Amino acid sequence: MKTLKINGASVSFTDGTTVAAAILSVETSSFRKSVSGESRLPLCGMGTCFECRVTIDGVRHRRSCQTPVEDGMEIGTD
Repeated sequence: MKTLKINGASVSFTDGTTVAAAILSVETSSFRKSVSGESRLPLCGMGTCFECRVTIDGVRHRRSCQTPVEDGMEIGTD
């Protein structure tokens, strides 16, 4: 099990879970906001559309559908 924080809340997931799947499982309404302020969620799930970008360990614009969860990660959505 990997323990991480999503928007400050501690959660645990099994090895192999992607950050996108972890975020979706905690029922967030948005991964990020578009330049016009619209909520965005993953579209393709394979790293092509870039709609799943979040902040991981302080690094903005990481593709969550391509990133496996790691112990101690801190994930922030907009």
